[in-house]
Amino acid sequence: MCVNHEYTSPKVMFPGLTASPDKNDFNEITAQMVDIEMAAHGVSVVELEQRDGKWTPIVSSAMNRRISAANTEMDVDGPAAGHSRLKTTADPSDKRITGTLNNCAGGVTPWGTYLAAEENFHGYFWTGEKDAEGKRKTKSLGADQAASYQRYGVPGNWYNWGAYKDRFNIDKEPNEPNRFGWVAEIDPFDASSTLVKHTALGRFRHEGCECILNPDGRAVVYSGDDARFEYVYRFVSSKKMSDDREANKRLLSEGTLSVARFSPDGTIDWLPLAHGTGPLTPENGWESQAQVLIDARLAAEALGATPMDRPEDVQPDEKTGKVYVMLTNNNKRLADQVDPADPRADNMFGHIIEMVAPGKDHAGDRFTWQVLIKCGDPSVADVGALWNPATSANGWFGAPDNCTIDGEGRLWVATDQGGNWSKTGKADGFYAVDTEGDARGTSRLFFRVPVGAEMCGPCFTPDSETVFLAVQHPGTDGTRNFAGFELESTFEDPATRWPDFSDDLPPRPSVVAVRKSGGGKIVR
Repeated sequence: MCVNHEYTSPKVMFPGLTASPDKNDFNEITAQMVDIEMAAHGVSVVELEQRDGKWTPIVSSAMNRRISAANTEMDVDGPAAGHSRLKTTADPSDKRITGTLNNCAGGVTPWGTYLAAEENFHGYFWTGEKDAEGKRKTKSLGADQAASYQRYGVPGNWYNWGAYKDRFNIDKEPNEPNRFGWVAEIDPFDASSTLVKHTALGRFRHEGCECILNPDGRAVVYSGDDARFEYVYRFVSSKKMSDDREANKRLLSEGTLSVARFSPDGTIDWLPLAHGTGPLTPENGWESQAQVLIDARLAAEALGATPMDRPEDVQPDEKTGKVYVMLTNNNKRLADQVDPADPRADNMFGHIIEMVAPGKDHAGDRFTWQVLIKCGDPSVADVGALWNPATSANGWFGAPDNCTIDGEGRLWVATDQGGNWSKTGKADGFYAVDTEGDARGTSRLFFRVPVGAEMCGPCFTPDSETVFLAVQHPGTDGTRNFAGFELESTFEDPATRWPDFSDDLPPRPSVVAVRKSGGGKIVR
């Protein structure tokens, strides 16, 4: 089992903390606290076994591994490896990157490796030269770097790591942000193996990285860039999968990254981010394929990709050739920015798009698409929700985020409302959604998380008898609970003490394994 540790919440993590890092108040965050925060980021690999119907970690397993932001070194490959914009004082040749962070969703490859996606990397970079709005003051940067900083939101100043660690201080190491926002491949069966960041998959805020084997043997990877008005991407490997596992681990090193343009006629054109084609030429300032991938957002914008309402998980169904895109929300979309693929202004609740790969060819240049669900309360006309009428008051949801498909082809959706859960009156949850037949568009609630938590990382075992669910940052999302009281969690007084419910422990993110009483497949 591979588990991401996306980010830390200092006020529930450290006793006695009164500063508010979320408001750029870091006066109590010490160097020791930063070390602890960095160690708490990353990925864990844990071997489990089922004993008497319960999943139990094998503590002595040689495959157990902790990958952190602090000291795990990894290789870099693909077109951007060795590029000058990835070089730093500690790594002048761009051969090794230390750490991975803000790993959100991920994916599993057909050859049995794990893909850890780096999402909001910009938030970890710090500057001591801020203007009145907390943004970085103008300083001598190359034109490419300055445009990249602006487009990616660097520095975010969410953490003050850069106050103690030079590599997170952009005044001292301006290239370090370019070394994050990638996808790292992990071999969970070899704890001594070196992770690889694949630059061919592009640099952006990867929500997930879902991989499927195309009928012709090539690997196809889908990923969303989780921010307002960002894009949906697809990577197709140049080479085909073989019986050589080590060779397969290099499939994501070379291939074509494309971005989606959704047309009103219900078609999707996949636009290759290929240097020298279309607007991506030296005459327009694009000097190499490395630059295209480092600044994938800017390249996608130049190609005319469709700006979406926060694309999150993008999940292919290997049986049907359909692909489901989770679009969480976008409260910044104005009425004159509405388009068929993003059909609502001030989209507080999100929607789900179904893409279809004709003939199940996920490498094809053109797909078709339609909206499967428009989320929100269907009983409120102004919301403009779209559900099957069979969906009950407990079945509808907002903010689709992660998703998975079970062994019978049913779509399951996990939600992440952030601070917006007060608008739905519901904590986040895990829902079963029908996509075929008369029940298409019907959703049913399966699992609810504690107050202030996010539901993420759903994964079924191959026999569909267990679903693993990650409950992230319980008690920290939002400003008010359902009764209208302030929800300001601290170590001493958290909004919940889930899952331990012990007075001496704060809430803790945890993985839950759900099984049917008496065994058997999980069904509605």
